[in-house]
Amino acid sequence: MKLGIVIPCYNEEEVLPETIRQMIGLVDRLVSLGKISIGSRIFFVDDGSKDRTWALIEQYSAQSRYIAGIKLSRNRGHQNALIAGLFTAEGDALVSTDADLQDDINTIEEMVDRFLDGTEIVYGVRKRRETDTAFKRLTAEAFYKLIAALGAEAVYNHADYRLMSRRVVECLKQYAEVNLFLRGIVPLIGFKSDIVYYDRTNRFAGESKYPLRKMIALALNAITSFSVVPLRIITLTGFVIFLGSMLVTLWALWARFVTHAAIPGWTSIVLPMYFLGGIQIFCIGMLGEYLGKTYAEVKSRPRFFIEKTVSGPTTEREAVDRPREPQTSHI
Repeated sequence: MKLGIVIPCYNEEEVLPETIRQMIGLVDRLVSLGKISIGSRIFFVDDGSKDRTWALIEQYSAQSRYIAGIKLSRNRGHQNALIAGLFTAEGDALVSTDADLQDDINTIEEMVDRFLDGTEIVYGVRKRRETDTAFKRLTAEAFYKLIAALGAEAVYNHADYRLMSRRVVECLKQYAEVNLFLRGIVPLIGFKSDIVYYDRTNRFAGESKYPLRKMIALALNAITSFSVVPLRIITLTGFVIFLGSMLVTLWALWARFVTHAAIPGWTSIVLPMYFLGGIQIFCIGMLGEYLGKTYAEVKSRPRFFIEKTVSGPTTEREAVDRPREPQTSHI
């Protein structure tokens, strides 16, 4: 089989040499074991980096037949960079992972074994979150539980470390939405799937490209892209507030005309006013999120443009097996 490994990169010059060294060692070992062909490639997708990431990809591509590079015209975000790599890379199966070496790359061999046994999607799932801070662990686990409760299909504690067969990737191309959340889209495709567990380590070098702001944006995108439950909650909230308002009205009338003991003051007016005002602003904001998503989808703008590609040298042994050069394109 011909394997493609897709690795999105954004300002990864500190970790890239070690990532390339370990990846080449892994591919060499799998080739020597006869599990993958010598035409397999590692595709590094430069997502508009501002450092020497692309220069390093070009340098190592000229030295190793396994290294290929895809340079996007500008920064498009992790999910779009990942899609660009998956849609451009060649291979009977494609593995996606990150450049920071936090995901155990040796798990790829187990993914390949599952693929050779007939599995078309293999999810890499973390065994535990001991390396995370208490805040990140709590919020991450709450996020997975929340999107599951809202009806979105997602694999618990799975990020974007997975193997997909060529057939699955071709099916993925039919999902043309702009607001991408691949952890929710891939399970919708179906086909035979399996899970491999691994221990996640600390980042080898460099800084995380997913600060709190981006994690919140990803979570919000996941919720609004895969569930209409928040809209139904708004409807239910409005109904509950309406019933509450009717009860308050009946109480006020009873206090005024039956007991003649109406409580003077502004508290009974101001507190409901602030409460209802806050609810209204929240509901308008939620409607705005869905409207914004609809606006982006209707425009159907291209998700990425490929500026340049590079590929490693070809040997006589792999000439027949070599994948076609990715062409400059946009999707």
